[in-house]
Amino acid sequence: MMVIIFLILILSVFHVTMIDYLYNNPTFYQLNAYTWESDDFRSMQLGAIVADLNDIDYDTLTSLMVEHQYDLTKVKDLTVHTDRLLKVKPAEYRKLKKAYEIILGDLKYFPVPENSDPDFPDVKFQNGWMESRSYGGERGHEGCDVMGNTKPRGTYPVISISDGVVEKVGWLEKGGWRLGIRAPGGAYLYYAHLYSYSREWKKGDKVNAGDLLGFMGDTGYSKVEGTTGNFDVHLHLGIYIRTDNNEEMSVNPYWVLKYLEKYRLKYSY
Repeated sequence: MMVIIFLILILSVFHVTMIDYLYNNPTFYQLNAYTWESDDFRSMQLGAIVADLNDIDYDTLTSLMVEHQYDLTKVKDLTVHTDRLLKVKPAEYRKLKKAYEIILGDLKYFPVPENSDPDFPDVKFQNGWMESRSYGGERGHEGCDVMGNTKPRGTYPVISISDGVVEKVGWLEKGGWRLGIRAPGGAYLYYAHLYSYSREWKKGDKVNAGDLLGFMGDTGYSKVEGTTGNFDVHLHLGIYIRTDNNEEMSVNPYWVLKYLEKYRLKYSY
């Protein structure tokens, strides 16, 4: 009996020692200077544990992502070991944290207001990140589609999810009538397939979070301006950031939108 107890104690000490060694070994973490350009980072698998938060603590988010291999969809516990990460990879950690702040830090509202009529059909969206698209050549879907196909084009208002400055406006072959807005922190927010604009937007116009940008539509997939009907009515939302090697790198907006669902304005339309 004493031998068994002794062996259990030895194994317990070995287990604790190994965990401590791994946590303090820089090679244990999937974190380097270019982690923010990886597919794992771009997928933005925040999960309900982050989407349900009222406010995001970026140290907690960054540490959770690193410690759970950048997928929080099954994580239930917010316990993290930020001090260990800062000890072994301080520069890489701060760079990754800054990337999450750029993506999420300026966002204030869900892009489609709730209708004040409770019986009005609401929009829907799902995670379609990198699903196959074929128009213009095979490619992955670099955004999230907020569907409003139960009502005619031009019904659902689209608002700005952040403050910012208009960088691009007008017709785009794939995106139809679109607006591209640069948020203060650096994220580029792309609103595509609009039916119409709320005003005559120009490059350099300032935008406040909650401003009406236009109305949801089905424009695009054509070189002919104003083309409609090539797909269901929806808003394509894209989020892009500048990185060391990419002028504009897309990240998955799905869980970002899940987080913003609690921050919806209410309109009558």
